[in-house]
Amino acid sequence: MITGSMLRDSLISAANNISNYKNAVNALNVFPVPDGDTGSNMSMTMAAAKKVLETIPDDAPIDSVADKAAAAMLRGARGNSGVILSLIFRGIAEGLAGCDTANSATLAIALDLGSARAYKAVSNPTEGTILTVIKSAANAAREQVNSETNAAETFEVAYQAATEALAKTPELLHTLKRAKVVDAGGQGLCYIFAGMLRVFCGGSIISCEENTEEETPMTGLNFFSEDEILYTYCSEFIVRKSENCPLTADDLRSFLLTIGDCVVVVEDDDIIKVHTHSNAPGAILTKGLEYGELLTVKIENMKQQHRNAFWGANTNEASKENPTIAEPKKKYGFVSVAAGEGFESLFSELGVDAIVSGGQTMNPSTQDILNAIQRVPAEIVFVLPNNKNILMAANQCISLVSDKTVAVLETKSVPQGISAVLSFDPNMEKEENIKNMTKAFSAVHTVSVTTAARDSSVFGLNIKKGQYLGLEDGKITVAENDPNDAASRALRKLAKRSGILTIYYGDSITEQKAESLASSLREKFTGAEIVTVNGGQPVYTYLISIE
Repeated sequence: MITGSMLRDSLISAANNISNYKNAVNALNVFPVPDGDTGSNMSMTMAAAKKVLETIPDDAPIDSVADKAAAAMLRGARGNSGVILSLIFRGIAEGLAGCDTANSATLAIALDLGSARAYKAVSNPTEGTILTVIKSAANAAREQVNSETNAAETFEVAYQAATEALAKTPELLHTLKRAKVVDAGGQGLCYIFAGMLRVFCGGSIISCEENTEEETPMTGLNFFSEDEILYTYCSEFIVRKSENCPLTADDLRSFLLTIGDCVVVVEDDDIIKVHTHSNAPGAILTKGLEYGELLTVKIENMKQQHRNAFWGANTNEASKENPTIAEPKKKYGFVSVAAGEGFESLFSELGVDAIVSGGQTMNPSTQDILNAIQRVPAEIVFVLPNNKNILMAANQCISLVSDKTVAVLETKSVPQGISAVLSFDPNMEKEENIKNMTKAFSAVHTVSVTTAARDSSVFGLNIKKGQYLGLEDGKITVAENDPNDAASRALRKLAKRSGILTIYYGDSITEQKAESLASSLREKFTGAEIVTVNGGQPVYTYLISIE
């Protein structure tokens, strides 16, 4: 028999175990982009339950423990993986309803209901995911039940089936096989079940310091194009249901399926929790309000997350909550985001008032950009994000500033930002300036060169760690062992119609190497004006502006 205290301790053990291995699970995210980090999301979801479980007394019945844990998971769920995890445990709680303890048969029923709950809530269930893993575990538990087995033995069989199903996930999903990884959510669930099994078999609760992270098998990570992301925004919210609302959770699910995908709608006694991907987060929230009061809202740009995952983790210093506000002393001012001493100096020379340090691997927050805007002594402030990752944060500033006008130009690279500033005319009105600057930067293409972080295969390219990748307007097109070769090949199409090529070389390249590239390009593109500038930027060996 499994008692309430045993279930409580097993879930605390599970929360600690997934916390120990969350980074290993994070490394498995592959296609097309994680909603967030799966391991972190599952860990935070379990942590929400752990906080409640630690207050439950030893004599609590198992149904009470399961119900409180499931309710806490739902409210604390992060990302798609966290929501599905909460559904599994909501189903388990339903299977344990009315029970003081659980025997083998009861546990098998609970796991079966957990699997059914998860499948039902996902609009288009995909095999080769956490769904397959929980279904295999539930099936094995049900088939093993007989009069001679106990609950711990049944759960052990379920765990073993889960790990076997996990190993087969690459055979069910081509994206996993191509990247040589197992499913991240399924792996996380196996870590959770391992933590539970230890307690069920008489062991102690796994501590957060135990089970230091190991190298996870099959951890290669593939590079996927941003074009594979059909829906940009991952939206999550919890709505407290109105008493007189005639609409149902199924109605909400049907609506969400018309404007997006990855729809998960979970209904509890007094709340509905939603996770979905779409290009219209505003419409989703408006629809949610028809059901009642929004308790929590989270909207994330998945394309931004893709780029962060591709280039590395983003670490920013804490933002100042009370920035200095400068009184307007002129009509126009500029804020630009840039990384690298060369670029920062260049923007300053061009008349940019405030520069926010940041870029591909260190995206500044809305507060960082807002602080810079407030420091500019101008009535109208133009903001140059210079990176797709930073556009949302910059746009948030528009409604947060009341004492001046903010206009965000959607520059997606530093070369585009430079082109915008060069096209600025202080004698023109704001709208005319925006029109001219937008026209100028929109005509700028950018070739970038950086190094591959790991072995991978994409678009027919067999990429080795350390090779130089050439990207045309953000899309990987070449891989070479020499940065100049990568730049030259990536420029073949874009440079044919170019009149000006500006080579900004980064902090990892010498001036001599950059000049060598310029010389070879002059021979290929005889009609183009080609110059080199020390940008000093990190991450990118070269950023090349094509106009």
